Amino acid sequence: MAAILLDVDGVLHVSGHPITGAAAAVGKLRAAGHRLRFVTNTTTRSRASLAAELRGHGIALEDDELQTAPRTAARTLSGKRVLALTAPAIVEDLEGVALVGEGADAVLIGGAAEDPETNHVFSYMNLARAFAELIGGADLLCLHRNRWWQTGRGPLMDAGVYVAGLEFAAGVESTVLGKPSPAFFDAALEAVGGEAELTWMVGDDIESDILGAQRCGLRTVLVRTGKFRPDALERSGIRPDGIISSIAQLPEWVEAAL
Repeated sequence: MAAILLDVDGVLHVSGHPITGAAAAVGKLRAAGHRLRFVTNTTTRSRASLAAELRGHGIALEDDELQTAPRTAARTLSGKRVLALTAPAIVEDLEGVALVGEGADAVLIGGAAEDPETNHVFSYMNLARAFAELIGGADLLCLHRNRWWQTGRGPLMDAGVYVAGLEFAAGVESTVLGKPSPAFFDAALEAVGGEAELTWMVGDDIESDILGAQRCGLRTVLVRTGKFRPDALERSGIRPDGIISSIAQLPEWVEAAL
């Protein structure tokens, strides 16, 4: 039996639209006895909300099987004063963090959003406030630094551009809390009880999912859904252990690989 880490956005769904065959594939993997952990950089939904949505798509999982970057941030920043430029929906996952408007120990950058009610997070005023805290000595942390993400209406720019801009302006380097950070993958391995060389990471992002997992010694499977682009794969020089059309093919692929 294998330990399998499953990315969510781009693997199980795209902008809330389920990938065909995803629920059945997860069911087959569980029936075969594989240990599953759902790992995501999603930063616009709380863990409880995202887990409920996946269950609505027919995917059986408990909330605590879903590992998110905001929950990692809560553990890392517990007890600290934090200026958080994040979607309001994830505040409930930042339990134990003191959210402040000034005098921060750290600045936390979340993900961008296409929702007009939340995309004001990265206004000039908010970014200028973050800049002031950084040059005053605050640390810069980010839930991820993705360049873009795949939506139902095509690729959209993600929060990585704001992270890079603050690094440039303040002359600092950020710490990534989600994928592809080793700490994130180490936590997932611990939770699923797997050894790196015997664990598979299944994702659609060649850098955050595949390269990040390979650097931690995991085996990798790239799906041709979500962010997958053949030209980007060729340019990257990164070689997954396997490439499949979608998660629907994963149960049979894993059985053959084992």
